[in-house]
Amino acid sequence: MNPAQNQESIITMPIPTPFPVGDINVYVYRGDSLTLIDAGPKTEEALDSLKMQLEKAGYRLDDIEQVIVTHHHPDHVGLLDELKGARFIGHPYNEPWLSRDQGFLESQKTFFQGLLLEFGVDPVFMKYIKNLERSLAFSCTVSLDGTLINGDEVPGMPGFRVIETPGHAQSHIALYREADGILFGGDVLLKKISANPLLEPPMSGTERPKPQLQFNETFNKLLQLPLSRVFSGHGEIIENAHELIYYRKKRQADRAEEVRKMLAQKPMTAFQVCTELFPTVFHKELMLTMSETVAQLDYLENLGKITSNGSKENRMYFA
Repeated sequence: MNPAQNQESIITMPIPTPFPVGDINVYVYRGDSLTLIDAGPKTEEALDSLKMQLEKAGYRLDDIEQVIVTHHHPDHVGLLDELKGARFIGHPYNEPWLSRDQGFLESQKTFFQGLLLEFGVDPVFMKYIKNLERSLAFSCTVSLDGTLINGDEVPGMPGFRVIETPGHAQSHIALYREADGILFGGDVLLKKISANPLLEPPMSGTERPKPQLQFNETFNKLLQLPLSRVFSGHGEIIENAHELIYYRKKRQADRAEEVRKMLAQKPMTAFQVCTELFPTVFHKELMLTMSETVAQLDYLENLGKITSNGSKENRMYFA
């Protein structure tokens, strides 16, 4: 396939979601295999939308030969349950999420209970850990048929290679074609909003992943690549990717500086910082707001601008 004809090979399909982020973009790529990049959440509305848009393009669900998963979040994978005739391919870290491995999900709850207590979360708010399970209602129960890691060629998509892009999720990958600089980016870079650096349990080893540091490494990696167009998971196609990355990095650094000034006044737990940063929403969106807070703390500690200790009531304080 001639890369210059890429616009004839990519069909963008916005699919409704029940989440505040709004529609997700799934993409049909007509290569050696008819490929769907991400799938949408498991709702009737999303399924009807996907069927209708596929039909408009001249296809049916059964025509999809493979689905490449950028990451495991429910808005990206829920409709895999309706695409059982296709091969499901993604990073190996997707597997326990997609298959809903019960041992993994239980260990995840245990991980977050310990972590949030260490970060100083008041036990009265620990019930919100159950919210982690709510979103799984919009996910799938399938297994991967094939896996992709950094540098792999993408089957059925000649010229595309995998870039591991953790930060928003440990399982996150993007698909890059060097010939013309096109990137299927999932949620790594969005035009109107910044994707959350989400806390997750370690997928290998025992050390807690630090998503903001991973996000910044991912951004630095993307800055080394000629990027012409980024087909993202939400919102418009991005044509000024490098400029947007620099903007996102600056906004994050500015946010971290607010936190540094806060800690210069007195030592605080991550939860105390969280309640200062998000006074009206932390109790409704505990995991999102704590993820964002810990992201800034990890960033500042990595730069040596703050330190942490766990010397009081087994709670970690930052100063």
